[in-house]
Amino acid sequence: MSPYTCWKTSFPVSLSDIRDKIDSIDDQLLRLLNDRAELVHEVGEIKKKDGLEIYAPEREEKLLQGLVAKSEGRLPEKSIRAIYREIMSAALALEEDLGIAYLGPEGTWTHQAAISKFGHSVRYVPQANFADVFDQVARRVADYGVVPIENSTEGAVNHTLDLFADSPLKICAQVLLRIENALMAKGSREEITRLYSHPQVFGQCRHWLHQHFPDAEKIEVSSTTRAAQIAAEEPAAAALGGKLAAELYGLNVLEPNIQDSATNTTRFLVLGLKTCPPTGKDRTSIMFSVRDRPGSLYHALTPFNAFNINLSKIESRPSKRKDWEYFFFVDIKGHCEDAELIKALSELEEHCSFMKILGSYPDTDAITAE
Repeated sequence: MSPYTCWKTSFPVSLSDIRDKIDSIDDQLLRLLNDRAELVHEVGEIKKKDGLEIYAPEREEKLLQGLVAKSEGRLPEKSIRAIYREIMSAALALEEDLGIAYLGPEGTWTHQAAISKFGHSVRYVPQANFADVFDQVARRVADYGVVPIENSTEGAVNHTLDLFADSPLKICAQVLLRIENALMAKGSREEITRLYSHPQVFGQCRHWLHQHFPDAEKIEVSSTTRAAQIAAEEPAAAALGGKLAAELYGLNVLEPNIQDSATNTTRFLVLGLKTCPPTGKDRTSIMFSVRDRPGSLYHALTPFNAFNINLSKIESRPSKRKDWEYFFFVDIKGHCEDAELIKALSELEEHCSFMKILGSYPDTDAITAE
């Protein structure tokens, strides 16, 4: 047997010795994880007594950033985040039967985004549409909801924007998920004559499909999960979607990453009953409608320039309350409790017929891969 040099030793050891060392470390890790779980339980009891939220996105992101900064070993950032996501998920599940509503069915990109935020240990509740996700959280049937808000290539998800107008919910976190669509099927690539997927996915993979499957029948369905389900049952059929759907329906990934754009990312929002405390690196989302007078939008946005506050995004949608009235959705750098932002929002409100803070939350730029 070839000798190996054990970690932090200067003498050659056998493979068996290294495995014994790994077993010993695993024993220590298990003990420490149980110790951590006991401490988390104590924190949970204090939170329940004081009426605080069990899930704290602001604490979570600070913890993850700190762990990444401290790491001096081989583990990359994405691995550290993935490992601790599951550790924290297990802790949440111990404290409370945490329910997460998301746009279903199981295996969709929204499901994947929810898992990347809350891990596998909590309870997931798929919903048929965006409105039902909002409703489940508002009625406290679910603790949090996850919905898409925008895609880097396709733009805003308008239905999500529209639902904020009458909802009491607050944004408490965001998830940036890299969208990597795959070609998946039961059979071989040569057998494929029909392709199933969501219309948006067909749009994201248009050039690749034209090059590789110009003659295949392309059939639009309600979700990538539904596409995978059909492909699992029909001969000569394939689906386009995420690898999670392939795992759920026993499909083979014949070709990964077939989307035309190398940078295809969807931003998801986590919805709850409360917004987050400041972290030092935050984003605030608001919506407003200006009064019908000349220069009203210009004057409404002027306070942000005066206080040197960065606006990172602005979208408009018909209000559906009055002809030619629009809601403007704006993302702002900073927290709604920041002194300068409080002043800017106060001045903004003077020019508005309606203004609402949708929430402040950690402005993480960490992109999660599928």
